[in-house]
Amino acid sequence: MLKNQKGFTLVEMLVVMLIITVLLILIIPNLTNQTNNVNDKGCQALAAVVQAQADAYYLDNGSYASSINDLLTNDYIDESQTSCNNDTRLILSNGKVILQ
Repeated sequence: MLKNQKGFTLVEMLVVMLIITVLLILIIPNLTNQTNNVNDKGCQALAAVVQAQADAYYLDNGSYASSINDLLTNDYIDESQTSCNNDTRLILSNGKVILQ
């Protein structure tokens, strides 16, 4: 055999695979937790947008809408803005948007 052959030994390859596996085991659970956080923050952002539209309705009409449907029928929001991606509904109560 030649002594000057360059390459990785099987042990070196196994060590690299072990390190990659450990990193993946540490990273993947954190990614799934972040998905829930992103959905929650997205829902809060949607509620803020709908609240702004409820305030615009108040400025235009002099009173708050009695329900989300009033905002929907008067084209202040569209159908996709009545609930979040995680099936949380938006409700309008006394001019305030509530997540339910």
